[in-house]
Amino acid sequence: MKKTLTLLATTALVAAPAMAEDLSVVGSWSGLPLHKQYEAPFWGETLPAASDGELATAVTTHDQMGLGVGDIYRLLGDGVYDVAMTVADYAVADAPELEGLDVPLLALTADEAKAMVDAARPMVEDIYNARFNSHVLAIAPYPPQVVFCNAPIGGLADLKGLKVRASGRMTAKFLDALGAEGVNVSFSEVPGALQKGVVDCAVTGAGSGYSAGWWEVSSHLLTLPLGGWDSVVTAINLDKWNSLSGDMQSLISSEIKANFEAPAWASAQGALVNDIACLTGNGECPAGDARSMTLVEASDADFARAREILETEVLPDWAGRAGDDWVARWNDSVGEVVGVKVTAN
Repeated sequence: MKKTLTLLATTALVAAPAMAEDLSVVGSWSGLPLHKQYEAPFWGETLPAASDGELATAVTTHDQMGLGVGDIYRLLGDGVYDVAMTVADYAVADAPELEGLDVPLLALTADEAKAMVDAARPMVEDIYNARFNSHVLAIAPYPPQVVFCNAPIGGLADLKGLKVRASGRMTAKFLDALGAEGVNVSFSEVPGALQKGVVDCAVTGAGSGYSAGWWEVSSHLLTLPLGGWDSVVTAINLDKWNSLSGDMQSLISSEIKANFEAPAWASAQGALVNDIACLTGNGECPAGDARSMTLVEASDADFARAREILETEVLPDWAGRAGDDWVARWNDSVGEVVGVKVTAN
């Protein structure tokens, strides 16, 4: 922790002009497109420029700092840094109700995912305020979470009996219900786990898997979105937020909506098609060299079976952990958008 604080303080001293308001910012995975294309430019350049020198930022990422993903929002609430962003599913051990933000298999397009997020946002804001002493600034997507396998598969049923790295708790529950074994492996450790046979398959975003080189240690790509969109929540410590002037709060809110959140969602719409092309060679790859994974397209039967498991086992299990009040709020917001009503078992 001392090393973490020293790093942020040193960077801030270098970046901050006299009399500027300082923000220490901890981004999500440094090697993935969301950070490189949107987080780093926004916090490092766009927002300070928009403030006309009134705001200075020190930007790093949680993996560069060696933080455990489950600690990111806890430390934010404690004021170790001012702003943090990572996958909301990393925080569900502290806030099981937060799983309702990113339910898999309900949104198959970016527009549908955005509608779900918009409906869930008032809930998410209350969760972060109460659980993590923080204020939500933005919610942005990774691409849909699909399945990379280092074993021959032809569809959803072939996951039965395999060891599969899940991208979140709901996905792990889904895999267990399917007859697979959900395994907890961190994102950075997945390539080694696939190569050594610790897991047979792993769930992550297609673009994330391409950027991280998962195609080197996996052969088959099942495009069923078992892991949702892995929503990334950007939040600011509530005490820090309340210390800012009204004008500064308005500036940050408007700038992050227009120049971070909106473009991140806009790029998500075509991301899955492009990412599949990059991983399989089926189409043009705008990100670099196309690879040669075997494309396994989900059948109508796969979708029907997955949706049945979600509605009869996964969501009722979550309802029992989240509690009646949060389930009622979800049913009245997200549930209305997607046409699903959750009841506990």
